[in-house]
Amino acid sequence: MILLIVDTQNLIMTNELYEFEIFVYRIKTLIKEARNNSIEVIYVRHDDGAGQKLTKGALGYEIYEEFQPMPNERVFDKNVNSAFKGTGLLDYLHEKNEDTIIIVGLQTDYCIDATVKCGFEHGLKMIVPANTNSTLDNAYMTAEKSYRYYNEFMWNGRYAECISFEKTLELMNR
Repeated sequence: MILLIVDTQNLIMTNELYEFEIFVYRIKTLIKEARNNSIEVIYVRHDDGAGQKLTKGALGYEIYEEFQPMPNERVFDKNVNSAFKGTGLLDYLHEKNEDTIIIVGLQTDYCIDATVKCGFEHGLKMIVPANTNSTLDNAYMTAEKSYRYYNEFMWNGRYAECISFEKTLELMNR
């Protein structure tokens, strides 16, 4: 089991995100529990490329201060929605014989959705704890509707196991 933290970068970690304070608290708690239980924490950052606001060297590119990786924790960079395409993450997981992923981060309707579905297609067990992914309002749905659509309807029982935060903590403490 690993904890995969996707795209929690300074530029997009804003209090405009759905349930922002709960989201931050729960990810901080999961990071602490993972480290306390020798569960590897892996980070993924999104890079939109040179000249963009979300790119290496830009102010908002780095991981949110409250979630900072430890020096020994791996960080994979991506340039598409899926954390698996062209990043080396999948090979790394295969080398370690890891097949269970607790996935958290941003944004529900973009990179979390793509990573959940791609992880499923690669044979990984994807676990999505409640209120540990978030997003913003878009032209079609409010952030809350997007969150609920993916977590309660789209992923659960199809691509992932969407479980309570408390059940996630229990799994991590086995």
